[in-house]
Amino acid sequence: MHAIGVDIGGTKIAVGVVDEEGKILAQVRRETDADDVAHIDRAIAEACNELVKEHEVSAIGLAAAGFVSPDRTSVNFAPNIAWREYPLAAKVAELVDADLPIVVENDANAAGWAEFRFGAGRDATDMLMLTVGTGLGGAVISERDLVRGKWGMAAEVGHMRVVPEGHYCGCGHEGCWEQYASGSALERDAQHAAVARVDQAARLLELAGGDPAGIEGKMVTEAAQAGDELAIELLATLGRWIGEGSASVAALLDPELIVIGGGVGAAGDLLLGPVRRGFEAQLSAMGHRPVAKIELAEHGNEAGIVGAADLARR
Repeated sequence: MHAIGVDIGGTKIAVGVVDEEGKILAQVRRETDADDVAHIDRAIAEACNELVKEHEVSAIGLAAAGFVSPDRTSVNFAPNIAWREYPLAAKVAELVDADLPIVVENDANAAGWAEFRFGAGRDATDMLMLTVGTGLGGAVISERDLVRGKWGMAAEVGHMRVVPEGHYCGCGHEGCWEQYASGSALERDAQHAAVARVDQAARLLELAGGDPAGIEGKMVTEAAQAGDELAIELLATLGRWIGEGSASVAALLDPELIVIGGGVGAAGDLLLGPVRRGFEAQLSAMGHRPVAKIELAEHGNEAGIVGAADLARR
């Protein structure tokens, strides 16, 4: 039976009908306001109602960027959306024109599950997924099961502290891994470099219309792919942070595969090379253990939809 998957972001939601093979049969999008949770509820319900009219579905899965309750009905806390102990499933159920079970899942868990079931991890038993976007999300698959932890908050790897008294994080602490290994970190470092190293940043500044504050991650990737030395260096720094942090996670979990998702994946080997080198440089017992493969995700921006739908159906 088909299911609906909803990937909820701070500025938009993507909603799709997904079949049992992980294929999206239909998809719609809605704009949202991160500070207006009631508007997000209505946008989700309107999109689901539109799809339910045309497709027979058995469940709805909501992929939410935040700390999800153990019963997968509420978002206890979200750094970038105004959810605090918020009963998301119940709120959406009140507005949906169908009596369907609604399951809330952490968005990185949903993306990781999609890659495990239908993507880069389809042949793996133990996998770490890293979603490198505005922040850094994680999902852990152990012995083919999604690890949620006792209170549903496992795999929040982006909030491991890696730099004491480091950059402030939206979670309320300082020095979290996502402050150094994320698209936001890449943009911050690129903008700073454009001010401190103007001569080397000519291409990045050209792409940003001359304004350092206008430099975006995709511009760094574009410049790096064209051979710009500063952009290549910035991606290498990001990759090193991702790789070294992954080695710390591997010391705990020992995955056979690490999958890198998110927009930075567009950089390809310009990112993967530094990730792999950083990982091997910091991996404990290197030379005396198998080394996890590190690959790019296959599902791109649709992973949240596919994973949320499949988890809801299951």
